[in-house]
Amino acid sequence: MPYDARWPSSFAQQQTRIESALRDYLVGRAEHVGSTAVPGLAAKPIIDMLALVDDYDQTAGIVAKLGDIGWVHAPEPGDHERRKWSFCFPDMAWRTHHLHIWEARSPDWRRLLLFRDHLRRHPDLAAEYARIKTELAAVDNHDRPRYRSGKTPFVEDVLRQLDTSTDAAS
Repeated sequence: MPYDARWPSSFAQQQTRIESALRDYLVGRAEHVGSTAVPGLAAKPIIDMLALVDDYDQTAGIVAKLGDIGWVHAPEPGDHERRKWSFCFPDMAWRTHHLHIWEARSPDWRRLLLFRDHLRRHPDLAAEYARIKTELAAVDNHDRPRYRSGKTPFVEDVLRQLDTSTDAAS
């Protein structure tokens, strides 16, 4: 759907709740990531969020803490191996928010921020990404795995370019 100017405030409401509930676990602030975090970018209307913890093995209590504020543990394949937690709000069938909690030392979460920030700085790339996603959504008829795999080449290409430019600047 087209960008919705209410997405940042929807993120902020849940950010406050999550940070309050998990204050004993989190390292830093929860971040708004994904397409809804890029002004003007078309997106599926689900707010993607990222939070960090110091040690995955010391966070078993987060499932109960987030459950107390209405978040549902929604494990994804590979979460445990990647030292990450996944949650949905208000439920898995009709989620408005999706939260990924990563161990801070994991390199994986940084790519989410790099991609988001690059699209924020480059509206031309954001527009191309919107075009790709819109085409995939029209063809894939809510097939999430196919949709994700269809946009992966664009995301990986942008991240590869960022890696190359970072290496060149070093």
